[in-house]
Amino acid sequence: MSERKSWTVTTHDWSRDLDLAHLAEVRDHTDRYGAGGRRHMILEVLAYANDEAESIGRVGHAVVTFHDDGRVRVSDDGRGTDTRVDSVGAVVRKPVMATKDLRFFDGLDGPLLPDGLPRRGMSTVSALSSVLVHENHRAEGSWSQTYRHGVPEAALCSLRAASDSGTSVEFVPRTSIGGPDSLEGSDLQAFSWLHINLLAE
Repeated sequence: MSERKSWTVTTHDWSRDLDLAHLAEVRDHTDRYGAGGRRHMILEVLAYANDEAESIGRVGHAVVTFHDDGRVRVSDDGRGTDTRVDSVGAVVRKPVMATKDLRFFDGLDGPLLPDGLPRRGMSTVSALSSVLVHENHRAEGSWSQTYRHGVPEAALCSLRAASDSGTSVEFVPRTSIGGPDSLEGSDLQAFSWLHINLLAE
């Protein structure tokens, strides 16, 4: 265990759990960050699963489930979102949903996703969702947290350990989100480290 301020910053700043100004910026500029509609939001989540598979050197498996009530669930079989214990014994999950991705959000030359729009990070999906549930399952435990418009509803909640590792993100886009609603066939082949399956429930 160690102090959070000593943890190496790679994609997100571990020292803070919540960036209200960042989330408000995303919500206030739906025309920019929500331009790709639900399709782009799904692609943002899949991009993280692709990163995870690449980092462990094996092709991963992701399942995108579309529910009749508008919910979308994206699940993968990676290691599960990085989760650590700090110097006072608190469980800390990398704050991907409520703080900016330092690689992409402010960049002018960031990577484009398959829809031709720039990658901004998972927090944009969270901020543009009326509700989002983030679950992660790792060798050392499982946790869940619910967000409303990007803001955590409650503290990180421990779950019964799962038999396999992975991450799932289930979200409902805000009603103001327009644009493309579903993935296109070409999206399924766009991530070189993922096999992607689609389900409808």
